Amino acid sequence: MDWWDGFWSTYNTVIFSLGVNAMLALSIYVTLSCGLLSLANAAFMGIGAYAASLISMQTGLPFPVALAVGGALPALVALIIGIPTLRLSGVYLAMATLGFGEVVRVVVLNMDITGGPLGLNGIPLKTEWWHIVLLLALTLYILARMRRSKIGRAFEAIKEDEVAARLMGVNVAGYKLLAFVIGAAIAGVAGGLNAHYTFTIGPGNYAFENAVEILTMAVFGGTGSLVGPTLGGMILTLLPEALRDFNSYRAVVNGLILVLVILYLPKGIWDPRRIRHWVKTFSQRKPQAGGSN
Repeated sequence: MDWWDGFWSTYNTVIFSLGVNAMLALSIYVTLSCGLLSLANAAFMGIGAYAASLISMQTGLPFPVALAVGGALPALVALIIGIPTLRLSGVYLAMATLGFGEVVRVVVLNMDITGGPLGLNGIPLKTEWWHIVLLLALTLYILARMRRSKIGRAFEAIKEDEVAARLMGVNVAGYKLLAFVIGAAIAGVAGGLNAHYTFTIGPGNYAFENAVEILTMAVFGGTGSLVGPTLGGMILTLLPEALRDFNSYRAVVNGLILVLVILYLPKGIWDPRRIRHWVKTFSQRKPQAGGSN
C-alpha cells in the first residue's frame, strides 16, 4: 500500500477540500433558494474558522465543541446583522454583505488574538476524512428535509414572488432571516473543518475573491437542486488540479471553462429539467434506431 500512502500524503488536502467546498456551495444555495444574493459566506467561514481554531489552540475542549462554536458564532452574527441588512434585496444586498465581509477582514487584521496580518499558525490537525463526509451528509439530509417542508415551500414562494408570498401570509422577513442564519452556520462549520487540516489561516483566506468563488461554485453547479451546488463545489476544486499540465495558462483555461458553462448552461451543469429532456430524447431515438435495423 505504499502507492496509497504516497497518493494520500500528496492529495489529502485536495480530497478534504472537495467536501468543505461542497458545504460552502450548499451554504450559499440556502440563501439563493430564498431569493437572497448574499456575498457574506466567506466572512462567515472566516468567523467559524477563527472561533474553532482559537478554541482548539487555547482551551482543552474537544474538537466537536470547537466545530459547534464555529457554526454557532457565525449564525449569531448573521442573526444580528441580518435584521437590518435583509431589508435590502438584489445587488444592494450583495454590496452590503460584501461590505460586511471587508469589515470582518479588517477587524481580524487588527486584532492581536487572531494573529493580525500573519493569522493563526500551528492549528492542531484534527479534521479527519470521515468528519467531512459525516457533516456533508448531515447537511444534505437536513437541507433535503427542509426543501420538502413548509420552510422549503416558503423559500420557493419568496424566491418566485416576494410580494405574492407576503400577500399569501408568508412571514417573508422571518424566512429570509432563517435562510441567512442557516447559510452562515453551514459556512462556519466548513471554516472550522478547513482550519483544522490546513494548519494555518489568515485574513486573506476570507476576502472578496473567496466570496465570489463560493458563489461561482453554486452557480456553476446549478441552484435548482442540492446536487448542483455539491457537484459545482467538487468540480471547481478538482479543475485547477486537472489543469496542472497547462502550467501558466491554467488560470486562463479555468476561466474559459467557467465562461463557456455560464454562457451555454445558464442554469448550471446540473439542471434536472434539461437532463430529463436529454434522457427522454435518447430513449425515443433508441427504438427508432432499432426499428431501422
